[in-house]
Amino acid sequence: MNDVRAERRVRGGGGAARRAERTAVSMDTAKFITRNIPNFEILNAEALEIIEWNADTVLEEIGVNFVENPAALQLWREAGADVRGERVHIPRGLARELCKTAPSTFTQHARNPERNVVIGGKGLVLAPVYGPPFVRDNEGGRRYATMEDFRNFVKLGYMSKWLHHSGGTVCEPTDVAVNKRHLDMLLAHMTLSDKPYMGSVTEPVRAEDSVTMSKILFGEDFVEQNTVMTSLININSPLTFDSTMMGALEVYAKHNQAAIISPFIVGGAMAPVTVAGTLTQVLAEVLAGVAYSQLIRKGAPVIFGAFVTSIDMNSGAPTFGTPEAAHITYGAGQLARRMGLPYRSGGAFCGSKLPDAQAAYETSNSLNMALLAGVNFMLHACGWLEGGLVSSYEKFVLDADQLGTLHHLAKGVSMDDNGQAMDAIREVGPGGHYLGCQHTQSNFKTAFWRTDVLDYKPYETWEEEGARDSATLANQRVKKLLRDFQAPALDPAIAEALESYVAQRKASEPDAFG
Repeated sequence: MNDVRAERRVRGGGGAARRAERTAVSMDTAKFITRNIPNFEILNAEALEIIEWNADTVLEEIGVNFVENPAALQLWREAGADVRGERVHIPRGLARELCKTAPSTFTQHARNPERNVVIGGKGLVLAPVYGPPFVRDNEGGRRYATMEDFRNFVKLGYMSKWLHHSGGTVCEPTDVAVNKRHLDMLLAHMTLSDKPYMGSVTEPVRAEDSVTMSKILFGEDFVEQNTVMTSLININSPLTFDSTMMGALEVYAKHNQAAIISPFIVGGAMAPVTVAGTLTQVLAEVLAGVAYSQLIRKGAPVIFGAFVTSIDMNSGAPTFGTPEAAHITYGAGQLARRMGLPYRSGGAFCGSKLPDAQAAYETSNSLNMALLAGVNFMLHACGWLEGGLVSSYEKFVLDADQLGTLHHLAKGVSMDDNGQAMDAIREVGPGGHYLGCQHTQSNFKTAFWRTDVLDYKPYETWEEEGARDSATLANQRVKKLLRDFQAPALDPAIAEALESYVAQRKASEPDAFG
């Protein structure tokens, strides 16, 4: 079977593949962000040391639960932890020592090498919304997501200039059986986009499917030697590691594929209401999760994750774009950098039911916070609505458009000769204008970020064109992108092998919707 896959990859240089490549639309995708601006650091050295000390105290005195996972408990015993039932007490300093073998940066390879991303350091990789069971658009309103919706969002992600990553479960296609939908989702990412993608984590066997399909796409040896997937491993906060997520982590770590170790924190419900208390719990959970990945395979790539929101104490609903969440996100970034790990947080977070003013305010707060916090991998960078319950078509393209501002902010201020613009100041002199000067003519195409969605036309023109609001403009942008979409070229033999694998796996067991 491996030889057949290798032969199929060799045949990628054949006439059919070349014809497909010539007819494909070449999409303009910006390279992942490299920051030329400083990170915002909210905690001083003393505060960081207190939080780190307290996190080690949590691991040693309180411990963490590894439920229904005897193999994990045995690994911890062998590493020197005190295991009592399913509770693992980790001696002070042990988890941090184990974490040292995790890489500070790694490359996630795309099937189009020009779209590889480096995760860590000064980089920022932007990926779309993940996980909502509902979708919304102007015509259909709020409804359960389907596989057609999923494919549409993958297409929109592929067509978006400022997105670097295809993501994972951009919406949950409820019209496909739970035990089979991951196969269709992976196939969509692999065939409708050539950007990097995420693997399935809802069962260990689905993680295995993700690895197998990636080996068909990239080749078996390539996958074993390189990282081609990132996966989202959520911790059941507080301090609980369930066998489903840990089982998926074990699969990915064993195969050298990346995992985001991410506590899921709603302040006041899953963690203390204070910033320092929440940061202590987040750090303890990440330390334990990253350390466990290194027990599976030293050097396995992992990302320090922090998904944090506060709670409305009146309704119990999560809130977004709040100052408390910002404090925690900034602080977690400092803790991640002190561990020498890539950092995942942030997103286009909002609690609004529509892509309206509330959504815009909360999303802007969240996106800018993540940029300044030093986030390296931003999941939910576009499309998030209603506290993560909804993937919105209109908000997807509105957010994706605004991600261009992050690219430009991250550039910082150029101080080369062109940036100083002394020649322009000399040319124009007192009382003139810069519109026609040589410096402006040389720079006008790239000097300013330009929106592909928002309206800056004069009032009269705007009114004549129907007085369209942002959601209407975004709806039209969605339709244009989907109308213009062409799938990137893929060796027909590889496409056939992927489709065959999906068909075989789906036929091997009955549908399960529970």
